Amino acid sequence: MKTTQHFTLLVFALLCFSCNTKTSKKIAQTSDYNCYVEVEDQKSLSSIEADYAFWDDKLNENPNQFPYLLKKAASLSSMFKITGNIDYLIEAEVDLVEANTRTHYGNSGILRALSRNYISQHRFKEALSLLKKAEVKGEHLKGTQNMLFDVYLELGNITEAKKYLIKIQDFNDFDYVIRLAKWQDHEGNLDGAIKYMENALKIAESSNNSNTKQWIYTNIADYYGHNGQIEKSYQYYLKTLELDPSDAYSKKGIAWIVYSNDKNPEEAMRILNKVTESHKTPDYELFKAEIAEFMGDDFSKTKYLNSYLKAVDDKKYGDMYNAYNTLVYTDDLQRFNSALKLAEREVENRPTPHSYDLLAWSYYKKGESKKALNIIETHVKGKSFEPLILLHVAQIYKDNGKIEEANVLKKELLTASYELGPVNIQRIKNI
Repeated sequence: MKTTQHFTLLVFALLCFSCNTKTSKKIAQTSDYNCYVEVEDQKSLSSIEADYAFWDDKLNENPNQFPYLLKKAASLSSMFKITGNIDYLIEAEVDLVEANTRTHYGNSGILRALSRNYISQHRFKEALSLLKKAEVKGEHLKGTQNMLFDVYLELGNITEAKKYLIKIQDFNDFDYVIRLAKWQDHEGNLDGAIKYMENALKIAESSNNSNTKQWIYTNIADYYGHNGQIEKSYQYYLKTLELDPSDAYSKKGIAWIVYSNDKNPEEAMRILNKVTESHKTPDYELFKAEIAEFMGDDFSKTKYLNSYLKAVDDKKYGDMYNAYNTLVYTDDLQRFNSALKLAEREVENRPTPHSYDLLAWSYYKKGESKKALNIIETHVKGKSFEPLILLHVAQIYKDNGKIEEANVLKKELLTASYELGPVNIQRIKNI
């Protein structure tokens, strides 16, 4: 009975997606976004670089003033966000470790700052250890509890995450409402997640804080996209760029709309090529590789994959790209043993349904379908509603003779064309 209920939940989640997906129509207009794409706005970066130089000079003049380390690290973190340069994030870590050392790991604010850095590096267990220390100290406790919810959810410890969600409950507080939205999304209630994101949007706009508005605009754009409300998604990416013309993430979001919804791969590639002139996040190369595959350009696909692999070969990335690497190894390079090692590491680091999906998919591609099915049935089914994960589930079902279940998922996955993208839709048709 429980297995049937879990399968019904999977199908229901996809039905909700299909109900919100409208007939594809061209949405993006070059005239809306080209000014942000063609001319890279350097004002934000220049301002932060000046801020960094100021605090670096102050620290050199007064090396015992550890608060300058925090200011410098904050500038470095912002520079990482704008440029994607991992060196900035690692340098920020060095400063934050030094600041914590000088305060004997006894200052909650400095502990949280290093925790945020570790979260960016996907070092969630280390972040958790620091946050538990900060919790004991008790300064600005709610800020610590907010982050504990985040980390427990990332680690797949749903029981603890829920405890902290209850502790921070305040429907008038932006930080709580966005986490409630994230919880609803985790539970498969996308409509509920959007409702709370819209509530958070009202709070952010009434506060008129540009950083808060930028955060909510990009995140609500993502949620609208997941829900098939692509026009709204597009408009909020544009609103983000109005606030910060250098926001690479929103440009990437628009490129996805151009590629997946508007079926204009050449224009999507143009956008990405311009963005990656100044923003070097490795996974953008994987997006280019997917577009090249859709265009039937195997040479370019290989070029972009190699560019990605060269980038993530930098040891400074640590475990940040394990999930991406696993799928590259399984789906493109057929390096199944390497994929399996990475998937096992992800499960060790973060025993979430997503990590177990990577493990199951690695076994499946390696030819061990029964083992893959067992992992899916035990750790994934009914616990995740992401279309890509459900695509893997459908393929594993088919290979294990569960044809009826695979066909039901296949039918509904075809309605998730925008989120999955044209390449994956073709894979669905082949199930």
